[in-house]
Amino acid sequence: MTDLAFQRCIHPTCGTTVDLSDTSFRCPKCGGLLDVAYDWDRLPVPTSLRDFEAAWSDRTNPLNFSGVWRFRRLFPFAPEDKIMTIGEGQTLCQRADPVAQYVGMKPGRLFLQYEGMNPSGSFKDNGMTGAFTHARMTGAKRAACASTGNTSASLAIYCAATNLMRAVIFIGSGKISYGKLSQALEHAALTLQIAGDFDDALRQVQDVSRQLGIYLVNSVNPFRLEGQKSIMLRVLEALRWEVPDWIVVPGGNLGNCSAFAKAFHELKKLGLIDRTPRLAVINAAGANTFYQLYERHGVRWNGGAWDTKKIGAYMKMLDDADARADTLASAIEINRPVNLPKALRGLDCCGGVVREVTDQEILDAKARIGAGGLGCEPASAASVAGLLKLVREGVVSPDERVVGILTGHVLKDPDATVAYHTSDPQTFEAKLGKRGVKRVAFANRAVQVPNHLDDIVKAIELYA
Repeated sequence: MTDLAFQRCIHPTCGTTVDLSDTSFRCPKCGGLLDVAYDWDRLPVPTSLRDFEAAWSDRTNPLNFSGVWRFRRLFPFAPEDKIMTIGEGQTLCQRADPVAQYVGMKPGRLFLQYEGMNPSGSFKDNGMTGAFTHARMTGAKRAACASTGNTSASLAIYCAATNLMRAVIFIGSGKISYGKLSQALEHAALTLQIAGDFDDALRQVQDVSRQLGIYLVNSVNPFRLEGQKSIMLRVLEALRWEVPDWIVVPGGNLGNCSAFAKAFHELKKLGLIDRTPRLAVINAAGANTFYQLYERHGVRWNGGAWDTKKIGAYMKMLDDADARADTLASAIEINRPVNLPKALRGLDCCGGVVREVTDQEILDAKARIGAGGLGCEPASAASVAGLLKLVREGVVSPDERVVGILTGHVLKDPDATVAYHTSDPQTFEAKLGKRGVKRVAFANRAVQVPNHLDDIVKAIELYA
C-alpha cells in the first residue's frame, strides 16, 4: 500500500514526496502543504462512476454503508482492516425549488447538499473518518484539533465511539456555540479553552502536537481532505453522475473547496468525468481574508508561484491591527485559513470565484432554507446568500445547474435561529443586533395567545 499511496508537496517546483506514515503534514524541504497522492498507473481504477452503484447495494458491509468509504477506490490510502467508520456520509442532495425562487433561479436548477445528517451533525465527519483512519494506521493514542465547534464535535464522537484515542480539543474564548461545545463535553473530550480566537487555537495546537507527538486532525492534515472529496462523489451520484455547472460552498479554513477541487481534478484526469464544475467560495464579511486576497488583491495560484508578498503583507496588516474574525457564522469565523494555497489551486482548476456576505444576508438566507425544509447552521447559509449575490451579478445564470453545500445542522447554533425569529427585543439585540443585524425579513414569530380554547382556535384559524 505505501508504495501506491504517499504524500507530496503541493509546490510544483518542489514536489517532494513523503512516506504515508509521516504525521508532520508539512513538506520537510520547503514547509509547504502536502497532498495525498497515488500511483494511478498501478492501481485499479473504476471504468465508470456507475461502478460504485454496486457498492451501494451491499450495505451490510460497513465500508459500503459509509457514504465516504464506498468510494474508497478513489482514495486508496488505507488497508480495509484499518478503516474506521461510524456510518458517516448518509446525506441528502435535495432539489430546492423554494430556495431557487429566493435566489432567482429556475425550478429544478438548484440542489442543496445537506451534510447536517452526519453523525456529529456536520460535514466534518467525512474528513474525520479519513484522518482517524490514518491516525489508527500510525498507532496514535491521542488526537487533537483546534475548532470553532464542528471539528471538535466530530473528533470527540470518533474517539468516543471507537475508544481508540483520547480527544484533545482547543477552542477560542467565547468563540463556540453551546450546541457544538456540548457535543465535545458529552463525548468525554479534553477541552482546552484558549484566551484567544480560532487562529490562536490553531497555532497553539500545531505547536503542542509537534512537541507532544499528538496526532493533528485539522484540515492541514491531507487525509482529512481525502475523506471530504466524497461529498462531491455523493453529489454526482445524486445527479445521476452528471457534473453540475456550479458548486457553491462556505469558506472558512478552506478545506472543503480544496478537497472538492482535488476530487474533480482527479476524476477528470482518470477519465471519469469530461469537465469540471465552476467553484464559488463564500466568506462571511467578518472573516473575509480569502475574498480580500483573491478578489481585491488579485492573488492567484499562478502555477504554484502565488504572490507570497501580497499574502504576507495582508497577514501582517491583520497582525498589526490585532484584527479578529467576527461573524455569527461561527463555523467560518477564521481570518488565517491554513489551506489558502490549496484553495488558490482549486479555484484555478475549477474557474472559481469568491464572494463575501454579511451576517444579515446569511440569516435571511438561512430562514429561507429552513422554510424550504432543510434546517442549517448560519455558516451553511453563506452558500445560498452568496448564490443570491452571484445570480444578481449575472455570474451564475438562472438556468444553470447549481449545488449549494449546507455544512451543518440547524441545532449546531439554535440561539441564532431563535433570536432571528423572536418577538423579544432583548433576545434579538443580545445575539444579533449588536452584531449588525438590523431586520428580520422572514421571521416566523411565536403567536402569544391566552390559555383558553376559543382563543387558541381563533389564532389557528387566523394564522394557519
